[in-house]
Amino acid sequence: MLLDAVGAVDALLVRRDALEREMAALVPESPWAKTVGRLRCMRGIDTLSALGLAAEIGDFDRFDRPAKLMGFLGLVPSEHSSGNQRRPGAITESGSEHARRLLVEAAWHYRRAPRRGRELARRQDGQPQQICAISWQAQRRLHRTWQRLDSERGKRRTVVAVAVARELAGLCRPAATAD
Repeated sequence: MLLDAVGAVDALLVRRDALEREMAALVPESPWAKTVGRLRCMRGIDTLSALGLAAEIGDFDRFDRPAKLMGFLGLVPSEHSSGNQRRPGAITESGSEHARRLLVEAAWHYRRAPRRGRELARRQDGQPQQICAISWQAQRRLHRTWQRLDSERGKRRTVVAVAVARELAGLCRPAATAD
């Protein structure tokens, strides 16, 4: 019984890896090839995440400001207002749940100090210098945000991850649309 379960899990892992390879092979001919390549320059976003974001968001140019993209993804705080009193609440969670989840997962990578490791350097190879500069700026800024909210303010790490994901979405827009 246990061996059957282990075999089933192994078969699913092999199938998952095969599907990931097939999807990665389709990217160069897709209409999102340029966008996917640029998004992969960001820390925490590799081929499948970039492909998912490109598919869920579509044309990044349709958002004239990063705040509109953040709102589209449901990463902005809700608001409870009465008179002169304004209290921010939880995120609105409107828009694409899948894209929001991909960004929150990527946000966890910004806990660690900024650095350009082998894998990130490989993904950035051949990309415009401007995109790599945006990626480096994002690493420094998002790590500072993580540290400020986690260490200095004592926020829960899940809340910090969502806040960093919101900023990451705003920084993905110029990376995806830069010429």
